[in-house]
This record gives sequence, structure tokens and C-alpha cells, in this order.
Amino acid sequence: MEINKILVPIDFSDYSKSALKYAVGFAEKFNAELYLVYVVEPQVYPADFTMGQVAVPPIKADMTKIAENELNALAKQEIGGKVKTNSLIKVGQPFMEINETAAENDIDLIIIATHGHTGVEHLLFGSTAEKVVRKAPCPVLTLREPIKGFKFVK
Repeated sequence: MEINKILVPIDFSDYSKSALKYAVGFAEKFNAELYLVYVVEPQVYPADFTMGQVAVPPIKADMTKIAENELNALAKQEIGGKVKTNSLIKVGQPFMEINETAAENDIDLIIIATHGHTGVEHLLFGSTAEKVVRKAPCPVLTLREPIKGFKFVK
């Protein structure tokens, strides 16, 4: 089994940062390349027919640029030059964009954090990680805090 490319979805939560740290060790062990992806979710504004048309400022470009800067800073801080890294910014529904990115880049493994929502919170929001697992074109390793399991030693 070869693992050459690992995709790590980042949402800048402590959970995803922890998963990134784990993925760096994984990538070092397998001499794999890391692909970091952040998905900007488009803002959908409901129609308000009483006010007519309302101009919405073009925030997509601003959000994409901010996300790109933050992702590059995170990669520099957490990865440095330990492994080859690619940072990607996508716009859309996170689980769809994550899976499409995995397919487009011939990813061998997705390492994704779960937030551990339960009950009503899970019912209302669902789980991006769960949706990724169901539709992924490759194996998915889900990590939940505290991360236990394999330890990477040099």
C-alpha cells in the first residue's frame, strides 16, 4: 500500500489544526505530499421582495484571499518544510468540495477531524466528516479529540 498524497480539510478550528499536526507525522512517515483544503461557503441571502433588489458586495473574492493568507500562514507554522505541501481554496459545500478535490488530485487518503456533535446539534447541522466518508473516492481517516492511536516516532 502506497500513500503518496494526503488531503487534510481545514476549517481553522482547534480540531482541524490537531488533525493537521497528526497528518504531518503521517506524511513524514510515508514520505507523502500534503494537500490542505479550505472551503469558503457561499453566503445565500433570502429574497426580500418588499425592498426590491439589494446589491450585495462581492465578498467571495475577499473571503478567498483572507482564507488563502490564513491557510498559508497555518501551513508555514505547522508544517514548515517537513513535507511538500499544496494549499487549495474552494468555494461551495464543504463535503462536496473536499471529495471533488480528492478525486481531481488523485488523493490516496483523507485525514479529517470530527467535531463530535451529538443529539440535536448533529441532527440540525449534520457532519461534514460523515458526508465525506460516505462519498469519498478514497479511504478516510477520521480523528476525534483527544487523538489516540498511532504515534509517529523517528
